Amino acid sequence: MAIESGAAQPVSAVETGEYVWNLPAGFPAPKVPNNNPITVEKVELGRFLFYDTRLSGNGTLACGSCHLQDLAFTDGLAHAVGSTGEVHPRSSMSLTNAGYSSSFTWGNPVIFELEDQALGPMFGEAPVELGLSGREDDLLARIRADRRYQRMFSEAFPADDPLWQDFPEANEPLSRDTLIATITRAIASWERTLISGSSAYDRFTFGLDDDAMSDSALRGAGMFFSERLECFHCHGGFNFSFSVSFVGNEFDEIGFFNTGLYNLDGKGAYPAPNTGIYSVTGEPRDMGRFKAPTLRNIELTAPYMHDGSIATLEEVIDHYAAGGRTIENGPHAGVGSASPLKDGFVVGFSLDPQETEDLLAFLRSLTDREFTTKPTFSDPFSVPACPGDCNLDAAVTVQDLIANVNVALGRSSLARCVAGDSNGDGNVTVGELISAVRAALDGCP
Repeated sequence: MAIESGAAQPVSAVETGEYVWNLPAGFPAPKVPNNNPITVEKVELGRFLFYDTRLSGNGTLACGSCHLQDLAFTDGLAHAVGSTGEVHPRSSMSLTNAGYSSSFTWGNPVIFELEDQALGPMFGEAPVELGLSGREDDLLARIRADRRYQRMFSEAFPADDPLWQDFPEANEPLSRDTLIATITRAIASWERTLISGSSAYDRFTFGLDDDAMSDSALRGAGMFFSERLECFHCHGGFNFSFSVSFVGNEFDEIGFFNTGLYNLDGKGAYPAPNTGIYSVTGEPRDMGRFKAPTLRNIELTAPYMHDGSIATLEEVIDHYAAGGRTIENGPHAGVGSASPLKDGFVVGFSLDPQETEDLLAFLRSLTDREFTTKPTFSDPFSVPACPGDCNLDAAVTVQDLIANVNVALGRSSLARCVAGDSNGDGNVTVGELISAVRAALDGCP
């Protein structure tokens, strides 16, 4: 029997709250838009939506299909594949520390918020990704039919959320007018929590483990941050990316760079449609300029570059050592190092075999296995939680049991313990409370 007392209460009576950042050492707080304050409820709703295949037109693909946690939220493909089977011209960019980015996608200089970025995969038609264009009513029907979502949406967007200032005529978050806005705001909120800062480099740098980095990795770090290699100019700062945004940063930096990857005509041309931000600005100087992504978890995100055309980190180093890539034959033949559009920091350098190994060791020290295995970043549909395990730590504590009861009574939002709602009907029942107690006494399966 369900404990229904919570279902009838107004959302304002339910315990909700802003998200508490648990930041790694040396990390500032991410910036959050004023019209989308981050809360526990939005974050948990966003996690479910990110992994829900019902957010694709044909129900086959989710955001998480192209952004796999164990690959630092990439997919291991040179070219992403959309829900209709269309092969994309670019690879899926890592979502590592996406909340610290000041611009999004490989080559669009006018997308500055995660909420806006989410619209591209959902409704873009060239290429088709999730394929929702023209299927908004289908999406609304799917979401509305889910009883768990009915509660999660209403608790994520209560009456005092700024959303309602943008939709003054709407009266509930699961309506035709508000659906897309609530989905993009929830997913963006969850993506801002995808923070990676527990790599060997971090543990060593911030004095948590003096043995975290090998001597080889430390030598590689010295080269990486040297004027000899120039790497840090495009991949510097705490996020190893030029384009960063965070609380306290007065001016957000945005950078796109031509690395001499192609030079088709001797004038710096790149193969269409991957012409960098030139495809947006039309400015000849922007040909081949792409975003320099974070290098955090770079070991896990092969193949590399915007089009996945470099298979390994060793080959990436060779590319920069040469000051640009030379392609001897075929339609993309050209000498990238001679491109007149190439960035001035891509000057080339020489490494002996040991130095190459040292640089690789440093790049691998940026891998954060805690990030790629963290349960709260995982797919809630494919990895069922232990009954009543609110924080997904594989143990049900007294605090978890109290949280389950509060959710059951409607005193707390469902996001405080989604694991208590084992059957996904939006309520925590007496039977589900008993299952949680058993898990507390006997341990999680």
